[in-house]
Amino acid sequence: MIKMKNLWIACCFLLTNSAYAQTPDRQWNGKRCAVVLTYDDALNIHLDKVIPMLDAFHFRGTFYLIGSSSAVANRIEEWRKAAKEGHELGNHTLTHPCDASLPGRGWVASENDLSKYTIQRAVTEIKATNVLLEAIDGKTERTFAYPCGDLTIGGVPFYDNLKNDFLAARGAEPEFDQLKEIDLSNVNAFGENQSTAEQMIAEVKAAETAGSVIVFIFHGVGGGHGINVELEEHRKLLEYLKQREKDIWVAPMVEVAKYIRQQQQTH
Repeated sequence: MIKMKNLWIACCFLLTNSAYAQTPDRQWNGKRCAVVLTYDDALNIHLDKVIPMLDAFHFRGTFYLIGSSSAVANRIEEWRKAAKEGHELGNHTLTHPCDASLPGRGWVASENDLSKYTIQRAVTEIKATNVLLEAIDGKTERTFAYPCGDLTIGGVPFYDNLKNDFLAARGAEPEFDQLKEIDLSNVNAFGENQSTAEQMIAEVKAAETAGSVIVFIFHGVGGGHGINVELEEHRKLLEYLKQREKDIWVAPMVEVAKYIRQQQQTH
């Protein structure tokens, strides 16, 4: 998988050098590209290690919280503090349901099998999670992240019933789109697992060449989850982003989504 990912990045450099040659140079809030750092599943490691590291670099991230997570219930004040510091608390559903009918999904508990949900149940649980998040941070504008990147129930896109509740929804397809072409109901994103800083920086460079946005998906950072990126590799990525701050816009998903929406409406 890592070799395939590296091949994809190399191809992306070749394609974007020609395909995006006419792209406006600084269309991302005055920068050459945008980077969104997102962290899934409401993990203790996010409060213990990630947020302090982001704060040290003066970056703000998006944390997609599972409403029923004990790391939410037991640490509400810490999440509230993070929100006050500018980090986004995003909606990752109440229980993180995934479609167990898909290949490789044997780990999904029957009670969290999205394929057995009704559209109404999914919508109700997601709206309930929004109520919880607003009680924590007092905010009404936020974004959503599809658990496991699953977009449909019985072939029907359930997010169609939630478009008025969110500014955008993060998907899981690792591709670059031009600003005008970004689908805010399914924003492309790059999942990271055991990625090195070199690999992640190469993805940022590809986004810059494309004149696009790259949304990173992290779970564990230095532990805390089976999908993990080492803490030092994460730090090196932030260090690179800090060095390139003049050209790279780093912001929470909610702010980038709002900017994309405004640009799409005015151009």
